[in-house]
Amino acid sequence: MPHMAPMNWTTLLITFILTFLIFNSINYYIFNYKINSSINLIHKKIKTNWKW
Repeated sequence: MPHMAPMNWTTLLITFILTFLIFNSINYYIFNYKINSSINLIHKKIKTNWKW
């Protein structure tokens, strides 16, 4: 039945979009950003002393 082909394309499009969204959401929530504590200590120690 060739007149049913557009329905097949739409189901393929929907499945690819859903898998793309699921994959991106899983990658977004799995990623843990670790803050380096030594960088924070360096920024806290540096103080600007303006002598005019």
